[in-house]
Amino acid sequence: MRLTLRVWRQDSGEEKGHLVKYEVDDASEDMSFLELIDVLNEKLILRGEEPVAVDNDCREAICGACSMVIDGVQHGPEKATTTCQLHVRQFSDGDTITVEPFRAGGFPVIRDLVVDRSAFDRIIQAGGYITAPTGAAPDAHAILVPKAAADRSFAAANCIGCGACVAACPNAAAMLFTAAKVTHLNALPQGQPERDARSLDMVAAMAREVFGSCTNHGECEAVCPKGIPLEFIAGLNRDVIRAAFHRHREPLVVVGAPRHPAHEGD
Repeated sequence: MRLTLRVWRQDSGEEKGHLVKYEVDDASEDMSFLELIDVLNEKLILRGEEPVAVDNDCREAICGACSMVIDGVQHGPEKATTTCQLHVRQFSDGDTITVEPFRAGGFPVIRDLVVDRSAFDRIIQAGGYITAPTGAAPDAHAILVPKAAADRSFAAANCIGCGACVAACPNAAAMLFTAAKVTHLNALPQGQPERDARSLDMVAAMAREVFGSCTNHGECEAVCPKGIPLEFIAGLNRDVIRAAFHRHREPLVVVGAPRHPAHEGD
């Protein structure tokens, strides 16, 4: 297959970026999209040019590091698929494909297609843990988990933190990610001791980052490679209201955002 790639090149976050056109005339339809970038980079290195910086790790749709926008869609045209699992066969011979980094204030560009997603780490650090003494692995059955709670927690734990939800949202909101990480633990009996603090603290951490407000566009769910449902955001809203009442305090708001209990500021 012969493909033309229009790739975003940017030396650093302080520099201006631009699209550069490259020809790949020996692409195989069985390649993943990351392998296609590898082939391009091999050609660039052999020509003495700087290879395209791209983030990746597992290449098994687990880590979420391979985030990029392909022809205007986060992770590309195939639904429920990460970039590393997107195959070249999804495109036609002679196609021109535009490849860009995720666009969001909370994800500043580091170089080319690599963005800084450490804001997600800070949200998780604010409350993504439990302190219940559950013991070692053999003691796991000592705390019974209802089937419905386990299913909900597993569904939320599918979130790989890739950031497609933020990049697709017109407001660059991080509500779907935050809701998944909160729900993952709030649904379990072991997560109840910190439930209220977790809900408020993780939403507050989200508000401190450069993310916008959730206005229920639903683009986050549409591009999520793991199919995290929008209903988790509603669940997070309920948990924040519950926590605010339990703590006898009013939920805070993000400056300039609609007054909504799911958005807490400093």
